[in-house]
Amino acid sequence: MKVSEKDVLYVAELANLELTDAERQRMLKDLNSILDYIDMLSQLDTKDVPPMTQVTTTREGTSQFDYAMRSDEVKPSLTHEQAMMNAPDTDGTYFKVPKVIDKSGEATE
Repeated sequence: MKVSEKDVLYVAELANLELTDAERQRMLKDLNSILDYIDMLSQLDTKDVPPMTQVTTTREGTSQFDYAMRSDEVKPSLTHEQAMMNAPDTDGTYFKVPKVIDKSGEATE
């Protein structure tokens, strides 16, 4: 499967990205390179490879991924009212944030 320039334009539009011709060509090349690599990986014989849930392993004495193995605990957190009190702008129910995407082409603040 190959990505076409039309696919790149479609995804860029969904992501609200404006790509130059050079960026579009680079994206097309990069995406097709990724798909080529995935095709190569799918040809590997993995029938004797045991399934795993983590691609890295912890070594004895390391705590790199201890957080992933901890049990879930419910801990106190902010109430809705406390969160609203610390918000710079709110309507009392939701946080109000400035608009950051404007498709009209006009600058936003």
